[in-house]
Amino acid sequence: MRRTGQQSPTPAGSQGTVPVTVRTARWCATHPGRALAGWVLLLAVCIGAGATVGTNKGTFADFWIGEAGRAEAMASGSGLTPPPVEQVLIERTARTAGDEPSVAAGEIRRRMEALPSVEKVDAPVASRGGEAVRVAVTLRGDRETAKKDVETLLAQTAEVRRAHPGLTIEQTGSASVSVAVDDRQGQELRRTEMISLPVTFLILLVVFGAILAAGIPVLLALFSFAGAVGLYGLASWVFPDAGGAALSVIFMMGMAVGVDYSLFYLKRAREERQRSGGTLSHARAVELAAATSGRAVVDSGFAVALSLAGLYLVGDVIFSSIATGAILVTLVAVGGSLTVLPALLATLGHRMDGGRLARRRRRGGEGRVWAALLRPVVRRPLVALVAGVAATVALAAPALGMRLGTEGKETFPDSIPAVAAYDRLVRAFPSEGPAHLVLVRGEDPAAPLRKLGAATRGDALFAQDGAPVVRIAEDGRTALLALPVPYAANSPEAARSLALVRDRLLPAAVDGTPGLQWAVSGEIAAGADYAAHQEWRLPWVILFVSLATLAIMYAAFRSVVAAALGTVLNLAAVLAAWGVLTLVFQGTWAEGLLGFESLGFVGSRTPLMVFAILVGLSTDYQIFVVSRIREAVRRGAPTREAVVDGIAGSASVVTGAAVIMVSVFVSFLFVDRIEMKQIAVGLTVAVLFDAIVLRAVILPSAMALLGDRVWWPRRPTGTPAPTPGLRSGGVAEGKVLV
Repeated sequence: MRRTGQQSPTPAGSQGTVPVTVRTARWCATHPGRALAGWVLLLAVCIGAGATVGTNKGTFADFWIGEAGRAEAMASGSGLTPPPVEQVLIERTARTAGDEPSVAAGEIRRRMEALPSVEKVDAPVASRGGEAVRVAVTLRGDRETAKKDVETLLAQTAEVRRAHPGLTIEQTGSASVSVAVDDRQGQELRRTEMISLPVTFLILLVVFGAILAAGIPVLLALFSFAGAVGLYGLASWVFPDAGGAALSVIFMMGMAVGVDYSLFYLKRAREERQRSGGTLSHARAVELAAATSGRAVVDSGFAVALSLAGLYLVGDVIFSSIATGAILVTLVAVGGSLTVLPALLATLGHRMDGGRLARRRRRGGEGRVWAALLRPVVRRPLVALVAGVAATVALAAPALGMRLGTEGKETFPDSIPAVAAYDRLVRAFPSEGPAHLVLVRGEDPAAPLRKLGAATRGDALFAQDGAPVVRIAEDGRTALLALPVPYAANSPEAARSLALVRDRLLPAAVDGTPGLQWAVSGEIAAGADYAAHQEWRLPWVILFVSLATLAIMYAAFRSVVAAALGTVLNLAAVLAAWGVLTLVFQGTWAEGLLGFESLGFVGSRTPLMVFAILVGLSTDYQIFVVSRIREAVRRGAPTREAVVDGIAGSASVVTGAAVIMVSVFVSFLFVDRIEMKQIAVGLTVAVLFDAIVLRAVILPSAMALLGDRVWWPRRPTGTPAPTPGLRSGGVAEGKVLV
């Protein structure tokens, strides 16, 4: 391959003002002590401010959506919101003298009645076979206070369990299940962090060949995470926290973008020193890296933030809190890359260069391999493009059959005692399973509800082990009827029962009574409304994010075609991820491999989550790679040659970043919660597909076919001003420099 270009870009020159990224890097490199001290002080202020103001938790009203939300509002306004109830299930497991379920139930009742957080304890109820007894304990306050008080109830249950070894005694309920699931997930996320951090460090050590160079990106990612968590506490007073759901995403995104941006910057600074034969000062290399990779980091950061901002359009507190946390950690990572990295590079100097491993990697072996792989693609671009598109269609096709559902008690791991106890409770007492909560407001609201209850008697879609009871508000204008369902909340039978109540039975019951308002809530209805809400908002989020990334990439490349191509590639990666999610989690073939039990659907939050995160990260790659191609074009290289130059020259960076992100995402597969597994699989597949198929096949073949038209409306011109003593980047004397 012939030599392309003559000079490296200069950050300053007569052709324009010095970019702010260069001015920032120059100041930080010449004042490293101040820059590092300022960064540490800023992090301390962020963390301290977040700890001082605390985190504003979202109320239950923030989670109300659709008809189920209207029903919850009606119940709350009339004092009919069901109180938090814990159930103690007692079952006989061995014939032991004195270990009778009724005896243990009496002890449970006496102990619970003595607790100040308990409002009442119902009399024990035996199952039909008499092998199981349940004791219902109603707590004071609401569902949020119940999470704080439930530990005292669990302690009493444990005491009775120890006193009766011949019985299985477990406590379950919304509060105990929620606390247990959160505790388990917290433990597993901490374990995930302990795994992903050393793995990331080892990968970076291979990429850089220097301990310091490998450690700095990990350190920056951790600093970004810590600073973002502090800022998240402040931001939660505008966008309430959805029960800590954002923290795992903040860590995931912090590791991904924090390491990526450091990788882009450090590798470029090394390249500049390599081209000079080691004569270029580290401070000058930092400036040159700031003019190129620094600009790409800024563009990528804004692209990631904008794509995540699309989650605000969902109108859901969970997505709003996730978007807030992920945007904050991305912006903090950008700020750290533009300030901390120049200061550290200038301070540590030659200690960042590495030893023999780094020198061997800098000879360009990996770049030559990528160049060899890319040449057939650009020689036969149409064949390569057709093959790449065919692979995309094959992976994306299953997404056409994607079904959305929501998590419930039945979807949590039954290795948690409270979850297993809930399953056994519902088997022994079907009426204690999920229920439709039907609210009616108006004159004589109880009459249509009694009619509705009578209409469900004898129907197998509804539990028959207890007569439905109508509760009437103090003002007499609102009434509530609970219709238990003997099936899992996300089962087809539960969905049919909801449709029956909403579409036929309830309208028939209120027919002929003017002025009534009615709505149906409950776990089943809330899940169905939530999934429908996501499906309705999804196209708008896709439209916003696509237009936003299109604008960002146009601003970065000044090319409509290049920006449109990048947007299409982003959507292709998303569709491939959705297709694999459908294939894996709606079937059963991967259950043993990934350690889950198929629910027959994809979590309603997962597609949107994967879309927003993936588009941001994919745009990150796109900007970095196409920026390198554009540099080669500006130096005078033909577009086809520039494609090989840019992609091969950035191959080690993109490959290293992809491997690191995959290692982070894969670590979340070990969290025993199916929603986390789905997000992990979706992002892992998408990143691999992006790096292997999109960037190595579809992008180069499409750009090769388009030629100079890819830069429409104007081919990049204006070769950067000369920088004495430096050669061009990319391909020099037939060798790709990496």
